[in-house]
Amino acid sequence: MRTNAPPLAPFLRSNTQGEILALLLLNPDDAYSLADVARTVDAPKAVVHKEVSRLVEAGVLGDSRQGRSRLVRANPDYRLLRPLTELITGTYGPVPILTRELADVPGIEAAYIYGSWAARHEGDQGDQPRDIDVLVVGSAARTELNEASAAAEERLHTPVNITKVSPEAWAAGKDPFLVTVRSRPLVRLDLGTGVTA
Repeated sequence: MRTNAPPLAPFLRSNTQGEILALLLLNPDDAYSLADVARTVDAPKAVVHKEVSRLVEAGVLGDSRQGRSRLVRANPDYRLLRPLTELITGTYGPVPILTRELADVPGIEAAYIYGSWAARHEGDQGDQPRDIDVLVVGSAARTELNEASAAAEERLHTPVNITKVSPEAWAAGKDPFLVTVRSRPLVRLDLGTGVTA
């Protein structure tokens, strides 16, 4: 079954391919088992194995064995690594970069990307997003959210707008803004908080 090219990056085969590349290229010092990759990008292991094998064969990724596990990482010797990393940062970078920047901010119960980036990620056609909209549920300090936003903007070269709401407002779902946000695509950032929509 053939899928349409993803609106975020029509030069890629799928969102899964983009998410795998983002995970590995934006964390070049880290090696991941195929199980870790599959869990992080929320994709079937068979799909991850196939995509990773193609990328290893093309030289984009390198692999090694540690016991029975196959570990993969960005190949620092790949000639086009820098421009490819820039393309992936601009298209699929928001999830791993924002996850990393928000993971240690205390008081976050849940975080989601919404707006045009989330819509493109979920398959809606349209122009490339000009900014990244993030909804944070919790009591995180505004200063820490601003620092995380600034750090993400620096890496993404794109404005990052963080809106904070209380857990009570999110749970009630009556605020017109939150009703609109919930009615459109959301991409959850896995910060290990366990809270869902």
